[in-house]
Amino acid sequence: MFFGRKKELKYLKGIYDSKQAEFVTLYGRRRIGKTELLKQAYLEENHIFYSAKECTDYEQLRSLSEKILGKDKYFDRWETLLKHIQELASREKLVLILDEFPYMVKGNPALPSILQNAWDHGLKDTRIKIIICGSSMSFMEKEVLSEKNPLYGRMTGIYKVDELTFGEMKLFFPSYNDEQILSVYSILGGVPHYLLQFNHEKSIEENICERILSKGSVLYNEVDFLLKQELREPQVYYTIIEKIAMGSTKLNEIHTKTQISTSKLSVYLKNLIELGIIEKEYPVTERLKVRVNLHSGIYKLSTHFFLFYFRFVFPNISDLEEGLVQDVYSYDIQPDLSSYVGPIYEKVCRTLLIEKIRTEKYPYRIKYIGRWWDKQQEIDILGFTEDRYIIGECKWRNKKLGIDVYKNMKLKTESNFRVDDVHYYLFSKSGFTKELLEEENKNDHLHLFESITI
Repeated sequence: MFFGRKKELKYLKGIYDSKQAEFVTLYGRRRIGKTELLKQAYLEENHIFYSAKECTDYEQLRSLSEKILGKDKYFDRWETLLKHIQELASREKLVLILDEFPYMVKGNPALPSILQNAWDHGLKDTRIKIIICGSSMSFMEKEVLSEKNPLYGRMTGIYKVDELTFGEMKLFFPSYNDEQILSVYSILGGVPHYLLQFNHEKSIEENICERILSKGSVLYNEVDFLLKQELREPQVYYTIIEKIAMGSTKLNEIHTKTQISTSKLSVYLKNLIELGIIEKEYPVTERLKVRVNLHSGIYKLSTHFFLFYFRFVFPNISDLEEGLVQDVYSYDIQPDLSSYVGPIYEKVCRTLLIEKIRTEKYPYRIKYIGRWWDKQQEIDILGFTEDRYIIGECKWRNKKLGIDVYKNMKLKTESNFRVDDVHYYLFSKSGFTKELLEEENKNDHLHLFESITI
């Protein structure tokens, strides 16, 4: 199944329609759907698609040669192969896709230089569209996209493939309601490979137990596989990620829990940020000067599945290895699942509100939007520009929201921000009381939205 990716397909279609030679890097972490995206984009076009393997340079060259020439026909050197590609692309438009490019470079570190030389001395004057693709985030960002790489400066495009949006992932689960879809999104995020593991004809409990908690299932060993692919000291990173998932979000808190020196810890955290596993968040009002402070901001997991895994699976590995799947779900996951979903509900509402502001003609531009907090208080959504603000609260609870929530929002705003023009947005899983709905009818600055539809 292939859903969504309209922006990505449009970008890749533009590459093909271009009248000049193109050299594009497309990257993103494993399981994000890069290979399928490229296949969908160029299925009907003249293309050579090669997915590299972990093998010797000799075998790599033979495999790609057969892909181009046919069975048992080989080029003796990369330069000869690329010269042949140049001849083909001089006659007609051709897309050359080198998937898992890091494997090719691992077998032959000189390959980027060979490719650069071929580009400079002929390929760039043809109708070629070269797309190199990779899943190793550390390699792609530190090697291929760095200034020291021979290909740096030759690229005509760089595109990072991210997870599917919440709206796109909904298409995987036609029989689920909004609440169920949000729960799945909170567990799996927008990673196509993970979403395909769940069966929308089964309950969420059945899917979690069968597809994540059961030894031998694809997702049971997924995190272990990914971390060992990318990191040299996976045990250290496991410890750090688990502490963040369990609520230690500040540098000093993580240091206290792990007993790793702050100097080493900052390096480990930087690596995890580069891999897209964690991110650092700041109150939306903080400026760049504050953000350079190592101790400011909080760390949090940016990948939902990693968050779910380290919150519920990793601490219970011993029980799961013994087959106590139902016990882990009933005693450790089910009682805490709603509170786990809550912060992700806030994130979804924030994204939906941003989209609403962009697509509808909002009375003024909102320049900054995000989360805000200080030592005493927190606001789920704060958007502002000069003297105009929007304030939002998102409540994932089995209870209608009343007028008290709105009054509390106003108090927080008045005590922290000197501004007259404020619009208030309230998101609620379970709706609103009659009193609050009546307030909305007579108040142009109050906007209420139920569940995750706006």
